[in-house]
Amino acid sequence: MPKMKTKSSAKKRFRVRPGGTVKSGHAFKRHILTKKTTKSKRHLRGITNVDAADVKSVMRMMPTA
Repeated sequence: MPKMKTKSSAKKRFRVRPGGTVKSGHAFKRHILTKKTTKSKRHLRGITNVDAADVKSVMRMMPTA
């Protein structure tokens, strides 16, 4: 059997915390920021947890995490 490889896109976007939750950055914070309110941009700062429904698919992309 060949080695299982981690998806390069997943390892750049996600980190697995010791408790098993997956952290990621917010979406919608890269461009076209002029039409977004200051409040919405402020709430997009920092990191967030990946939703529980999506953790299984993220972990499938990162088999060694």
